[in-house]
Amino acid sequence: MRTLELLAPAKNLEIGIAAIDHGADAVYIGAHHFGARALAGNSTEDIALLCQYAHQYNAKVYVTVNTILYDDEVNSSKKLLEELEKIGVDAVLVQDMSLLNNPTNLDLHASTQTDNRTIEKVKWLSSKGFKRVVLARELSINEIDAIHQAVPNIELEVFVHGALCVSYSGLCYASQCCFGRSANRGECAQFCRMKFDLVDSQGTILEKDRYLLSLKDMCQIDNLEKLAEAGATSFKIEGRLKDIQYVKNVTAAYNERLNEIVARHPDIYQRASRGHVTYTFHPNLSKTFNRGYTTYFANGRQKDIASFDTSKAIGEYVGQVKEIRGSVSFSVAGVSNFSNGDGLCFLNQKRELEGLRVNRVEGNRLFPYVMPPSLLPGTKLFRNNDISFEKLLSHKSAERKIPVSMKFGLSDDGFFLSIDDTKVTVTAVHEPALKPQHENIINQLTKLGGTPFECKSIYVPDDFNCFVPSSLLSEIRRKAVSEHLANIITRNRECVNHHGSLSFSKTMPPIYQLPYFYNIANSESLQFYRNEKISPISMAYETQTYENAIIMQCRHCLRYSLGGCVKKGGKVNNWKEPLFIKLGDGRKFRLEFDCRQCQMNVYAENY
Repeated sequence: MRTLELLAPAKNLEIGIAAIDHGADAVYIGAHHFGARALAGNSTEDIALLCQYAHQYNAKVYVTVNTILYDDEVNSSKKLLEELEKIGVDAVLVQDMSLLNNPTNLDLHASTQTDNRTIEKVKWLSSKGFKRVVLARELSINEIDAIHQAVPNIELEVFVHGALCVSYSGLCYASQCCFGRSANRGECAQFCRMKFDLVDSQGTILEKDRYLLSLKDMCQIDNLEKLAEAGATSFKIEGRLKDIQYVKNVTAAYNERLNEIVARHPDIYQRASRGHVTYTFHPNLSKTFNRGYTTYFANGRQKDIASFDTSKAIGEYVGQVKEIRGSVSFSVAGVSNFSNGDGLCFLNQKRELEGLRVNRVEGNRLFPYVMPPSLLPGTKLFRNNDISFEKLLSHKSAERKIPVSMKFGLSDDGFFLSIDDTKVTVTAVHEPALKPQHENIINQLTKLGGTPFECKSIYVPDDFNCFVPSSLLSEIRRKAVSEHLANIITRNRECVNHHGSLSFSKTMPPIYQLPYFYNIANSESLQFYRNEKISPISMAYETQTYENAIIMQCRHCLRYSLGGCVKKGGKVNNWKEPLFIKLGDGRKFRLEFDCRQCQMNVYAENY
């Protein structure tokens, strides 16, 4: 039986609990230091509370400790791992190899920051004791399947939803290069969401003010079953900086789809945690922050993966402008319903994104606060803020319950109550009842509100005829619930498989094109790679100056996306290569099209 895990992001404790409530089998959250999102840190006290809540449902909590570490941070990061183990964290995601030598038994997951895109890399990570590998977002379903076939004993985690980094994760140094902010240390400055000109070697502008490196958002909800068949066991939603409404909606949508897959194949798949969820809303991914959706490379290279016109959220398509009445109102052709306060956006004639706020709605006629002069009949409209939907999600929007069977009856010196395999007793006198007790017993014992449980069946013997005070029934119910919860959490901890080397014979790490790609920032990691017989190696990009360095490696290729890849049937362009992308301040970055690897490299120029 294959176990499928839905893994949701948690910016904080509140969002982590919401993710569990809405169907997540696991959540990932940042600690107070060393997570690859510097603005999403949490205290160990909050993480401990999240563990307690999640473990009621056999759900897991993973903590990101996935930055590269400097020498003066290695010991404190290992102490952090000790703290996390004590509070019940199930695993940690790491990038820096110095953390392989730590005093805990925590399961280690290789973060996507370790650049996990080949069979050789995954095999090597497995040999080093990693229980799970978070695969590169760029991989196709066929590539994932090949990795699973070659390394079947390691868990494979795949991204299925959310924002896409244009560079292979861990190999993006653009933010450090341009702004002194390291993406490998959680301080990405969003270089890829900026406007660029595309120019050739003679200075001819081929594209002007376009978001050439900004990708659409990933959405693999229709590929979940194929990913499961390929060997993926954990399906990861990106977004540790996202708000609670985003997490609620996206988690709910993927939870429902995974449940459908399990229901169709109950002999093959099961969910990783317990409990079923009921919602007060219908999940709808188009209503959540998105730049337009793409399946990226899941089914091979696709042209329409980038969002050249804007790096901002577009949202759902809601219709076209039909008629404009002066500067007061306009009508929309379509079937969408609107609400006062909705946020709409559109691309104007300059291909720039503009927005407007709806002040008043009369059917399909909208009265904006301010009428944009560039809004014209025929303009396509998108809604990037649905007020009615947001209001639904701002309240309690889901309830998660674990069905249990209950049994009540006489014990030698009182009464017993069992909840599934947990049995408790209370001492009491067996006093004959003057009137039937069954209805009151059932009513009192099945009051499970405020607990993770709901009663699917309860058995009380037909011949039961003892008086039982309601206060005693409440007492035994509380005792049974408490012990059953404790048993669930204990079993959850006992089932954790702590890490250990799988020891592939003669397994070597892949050799990188450039020695700083190993992201070595401390002496312990340096010694680790020396022991692995890696040569040449050098310290991380963040620690020293490299001239004319590759600052991005991308599977996204501008030559292909703009129709100029002759290998893929594109046209021959008259571009005078090399090509450059240029920021508004004049800084240029040379592009190298590595057709053998089918990737695009971005070089730092003029530094």
